[in-house]
Amino acid sequence: MTTTSTQAAPPVTAPAAAPTISKKEIDITEAAAGEIARQRAKRGTPEAAIRVGIRGGGCTGFSYVFEWADQVRPTDKLFEAHGVKVVVDPKSLVYLGGMQLDFVRGMMGHGFKFNNPNAKGACGCGESVQF
Repeated sequence: MTTTSTQAAPPVTAPAAAPTISKKEIDITEAAAGEIARQRAKRGTPEAAIRVGIRGGGCTGFSYVFEWADQVRPTDKLFEAHGVKVVVDPKSLVYLGGMQLDFVRGMMGHGFKFNNPNAKGACGCGESVQF
């Protein structure tokens, strides 16, 4: 006499999806990090971070804040990449989440570029942004 097992096969599961980057993250390119590190060394403050944020004003409603932060506030969100730190306050992170901070060089000059998918428009001078 033979007995057979009626054990159910394990359920088939879909492969795990690749992890996604939170919309609340700030991406710092290698070019931006290199320029921040260069300016930080020139400034002589090896522990300083860059503060990015949003402030009311400008011809389209908001303007970006870009300044040195010698101290991180308790409520700041800290992002680190390529040996540099960027801090963002919680209110600004609502507008900047998912943004990439880059540094570009071209025929028209050089500077930091905010590649922000949340921005709905910007003025011609590039100093002001609309959400």
